[in-house]
Parts: sequence; structure tokens; C-alpha cells
Amino acid sequence: MEPKSVFEIFSQINQVPRPSKHEERISRWLQSWAADHNIECIADEAMNVIMRVPATAGYEDHEGIILQAHMDMVCEKNGDVEHDFMNDPIQTYVDGDWLKAKGTTLGADNGIGIAMALSAISDKNLKHPAIECLFTVDEETGLTGAEKLQDGVLKGRRLINLDSEDDGQIFIGCAGGIDTLAKMHFEPIASSQMNQASLFPVRLSVTGLIGGHSGDDINKGRANANQLLVWFIARIWPQTEMQLASINGGNLRNAIAREAEAILCVPMAYKEQIRVEWNHYIAQMEGVFGEVEKDMHLELESCDMPKTFVPADKAYRLIMALCECPHGMIAMSKDMPGLVETSTNLASIKMREGYIEINTSQRSSVESSKHHIKWAVEQALSLACDEVTHGDGYPGWTPNVQSPLLEITKQAYVDLFKAQPQVLAIHAGLECGLFLEKYPYLDMVSIGPQMYGVHSPQERLSISSTERCYRWLCRVLETL
Repeated sequence: MEPKSVFEIFSQINQVPRPSKHEERISRWLQSWAADHNIECIADEAMNVIMRVPATAGYEDHEGIILQAHMDMVCEKNGDVEHDFMNDPIQTYVDGDWLKAKGTTLGADNGIGIAMALSAISDKNLKHPAIECLFTVDEETGLTGAEKLQDGVLKGRRLINLDSEDDGQIFIGCAGGIDTLAKMHFEPIASSQMNQASLFPVRLSVTGLIGGHSGDDINKGRANANQLLVWFIARIWPQTEMQLASINGGNLRNAIAREAEAILCVPMAYKEQIRVEWNHYIAQMEGVFGEVEKDMHLELESCDMPKTFVPADKAYRLIMALCECPHGMIAMSKDMPGLVETSTNLASIKMREGYIEINTSQRSSVESSKHHIKWAVEQALSLACDEVTHGDGYPGWTPNVQSPLLEITKQAYVDLFKAQPQVLAIHAGLECGLFLEKYPYLDMVSIGPQMYGVHSPQERLSISSTERCYRWLCRVLETL
């Protein structure tokens, strides 16, 4: 696998657990790696790591460059896979041109960015100006590493973000985002208080969906497991006096929900009818999503009588609120054709002790639209939830089409591959908007190798694209 140094470093990185908000070990590993290579390195209070490498001979007077990537990874796995992201290394394998993981996320987002940066600064034959490497924490669940970066730490005025996922594309802008979290508190009702003989308990489950990145993949027609589940429950609720025992779906705020499950009871007289309704529903959903969701699996099975239930009035309002809660693409950009402007993700529904928690995330390249969709989600969830809060959010990155670094990066691609790269903005969140708040003079671009299925166990990295992207990065450094 070439470039050998990049993939060797990436393999080492994948031995170090690095879930978001638990980057202690990868931060220490980076500091140790720098010490082993005699590279200047500091870590700030947030555990961000900054490395500095002087210019090679003859480039001392040239303006320096910052290479930036994030340490943390999205931790998603298939339901039948046993993997402890806090302790276990990522198990990888090669499938043709693709590097994959065994039933989990691969961590190429953004471990491969770190690997390319470390490979470049340790290459004694590569000519370059002074390089700073900035490796941030907690990009995936709040961008707190970038937010806590101190003013004046970075010396360079140009930055290459290595957190993009598309071959031959240069990103010069991204969406801003914000999270909306809702809770519905309730006093559970014991099943012993009900006439259990008249109730038929069933488990509904949705599995096998593609999922993916809630920004980059939100417009690709993929199903959301949470929606598939609540749509059916809302559909049959008026026909029967249903009792909801539990509901769980999705995991991470920035991933489209792949799996969901609910346990409920219907009157015994409705025992056969619910199976008929479920089969009709499966056929309808296959008609809607079948072309995209080839492995979609919806199952209804009988189960043991649950011990407790959600009060019926609260459960009904919850299901109706979840049906009202928007999900997916809301608007396309009027300035950049093909770019999603505004979206929202119904990320997770979790049953906790005494309450049900709903996690959503909103994105938009237009600041006012970001808040408009945030308020729409709040209003929908307020139909059932007694507590709705919003995160601090993060700003977008406004494109600068006059960027000198953009022109250098474009020309380097043309020189190497005799083709024009695409120049785009991305609907996903990048840390560049936060960097601009602290360093408003920064000239920035974002590049990366081809990946698919990011934020899901289907994540895969193109080996050949990684080789091209690394050559491209080295060419830019040599040009600078």
C-alpha cells in the first residue's frame, strides 16, 4: 500500500482508542511520536497538539503553512459486532482498492489526515516552508478543540485542512451547525397495574440501513431508522389502545440513524391485524427506499411482557412530536448549485431512567436559516417534551474565491494530474469557521482522499486516492 509511510502511521493511529471527548491517549501518542522524531511539540489545556517543523534549506524566507486535522473519530458499529471503542484497536482489512474496518467505523475521518501530515513533516526528502501541524480534539461532537484554541498559538497565515472526503475536490466553505436536545420526563406505569392477559407485546425493529454522515449524506435519499419506526407507530395508534414500553434508535448527533427498536403492546384482538399492517408498511417503505436501502430489514416479533410502560397520553404526544420533527434536506443553496444549504437530522431517541431523550442536529450555510430550522425542531419536540435546549453551535466558513492558497492548490493538481479540480463548499461542518474567528487573516483550503460511508460501519477509504491526495499535498508544500 502506497504511500507506505502514510498507511504505516495510520495503522499505528488505529491502535489507539480515540472516541470524541476521550482523546487523552491519542494526544499523548502524538506527543510521543513528535519526541521520537525530534520535532517541537506542545499540547494545550484542551489536549490539542501543535507541532512545528522548520523550513528545509533554501525555503527559510518563504511564508509557512499550517496542516490541520482532528484526533477524534465517530464510534459506530453494527449491532452484531462486539467492539469496545474505549479499549479495542480498529480492525482493518483491504478489499480491492478499499481499506475497511470489521463492522465498525474505520477512523479515516480524520486519522488519515493526521497520517498524511505526520508523513510530510517526517520526510527528509520533501522540500517545504516552515510547517505547523495542528491536531484538534472533539471535532465530531462539538468542535470544542478548535473553540478552545488560544489566540496567538498559530504563527502561519495559511492553512490546509485535511478533513475532506472527496477525490479531486477543494473545499473553500462549510455549513455552520447547532444541536437541539429534548427530554420528556415521565413516571413509568408498572405492567402489574394493567390487564396483561388482554395485551399482546411485540418488538418492532429497523436494521440494515446505510446511515452515514448527517451533513455530507443528508441529500442522498437514505432512510432514517427513527422515522421509519415512529411513522408506523403513528399510523396504527388511532386504530388501537396501544401501550408504549420503550423506544430507542440511532446513536450519534452527526450520523443518520441506521437502527431503531420499540417494544409496545396492542390489544389481543389486534394481534393478527398488526402483522398485516406491518407487512403492508414494509412493502410501502421498500417502494420508497428500496433503490437506495438494499439491505433494509423491518421485523415484527412477539416478545415478553415489559415491566413498565410510558403513560399513554405522554407516549402518544411523543410519537406525534417525532412525526412532526423535520428530518433531512430543507433547502438547496441559491449561490452554489448542488450544495445543500440547510438540513436537520433526527439523530437519536434514547430511553433513560425517568425520561426519553431526543438528540438532533441542524446545519446551514446561512446563519439565519440555521436558527430558523432550530426553532422549527424545538416547536415540534415541545409538543411532547418538557425540556428543549440548544448547544452553543459553531459558525460556517464563508468561501473566498480570491484565495491565493486556492490558486496554488488548484495549479498543483493540474500539474500532477492534467485535470482541473472541483472547487466547492461542503454541507458538513469543518473547524475552519472557528479558526477564522480567532485568526481572521487565515487563507484556507480543505482537501482529502476519497471516502464513503463516513460515520457508519460502511466507512471505507480509497487506497489509490490516498496516494494521489498525498502527492498533491506534497506538491503544494514544494510549491509554497
